[in-house]
Amino acid sequence: MAPPDTRTQLLDAAEHLFAERGFRGASIRAITDLAGANLAAVGYHFGSKAQLLTAVVRRVVEPINTAQSAALDRLLARTPDPEVTELVEAFAGPLFDAMAASDEGGARKSRLIMRILGDPAEEMREWPGPAEDTVRDRYLAAFAHALPSLSANELWFRIRGILAVAAVDRVDVHNGQPPPGRSPAAARRWAITFLTAAMNAPPTGSGPGRRP
Repeated sequence: MAPPDTRTQLLDAAEHLFAERGFRGASIRAITDLAGANLAAVGYHFGSKAQLLTAVVRRVVEPINTAQSAALDRLLARTPDPEVTELVEAFAGPLFDAMAASDEGGARKSRLIMRILGDPAEEMREWPGPAEDTVRDRYLAAFAHALPSLSANELWFRIRGILAVAAVDRVDVHNGQPPPGRSPAAARRWAITFLTAAMNAPPTGSGPGRRP
């Protein structure tokens, strides 16, 4: 098998370092050293460090987005009113499939998604493009139809929670944190059950526990 080309080596190295150190903590020198490339290679292949980040994240996220879109298409072809648990499964299932905890690559994807959610660097918020926006908007619309009492802001907060729960679980599995003997299938079922309950919770500020 031929060795990876320089562009692929840079993507692999940057994915590892962005996941471990965040955007600002991963220097171009560290990336090129890990990739075995010269300092000019990032500029030649990507233009800038921020554009390299975009390429890294899209390489991870695009297959997930494609699977999420396909799952939503299948749901909506069957019924215009899917259940919340079906929407959660359609959205979260591809995350569990893509972030297989049995290998380092899957765990690294999990850590990268956690970085995307929590890294304060502005570049981490600027990478999405029209394709990512389309998937987000489709799921927002589907969940809004199923959960009309939630505001758009609270709904998006809860959807982001699905990403975080899936990523944390995958990292924990890779690091040997979960109980012995827990199967990936069981973890997925538990996550879907928990996330469905979270999505179905009343809007914040409503219900008997509301403060005056």
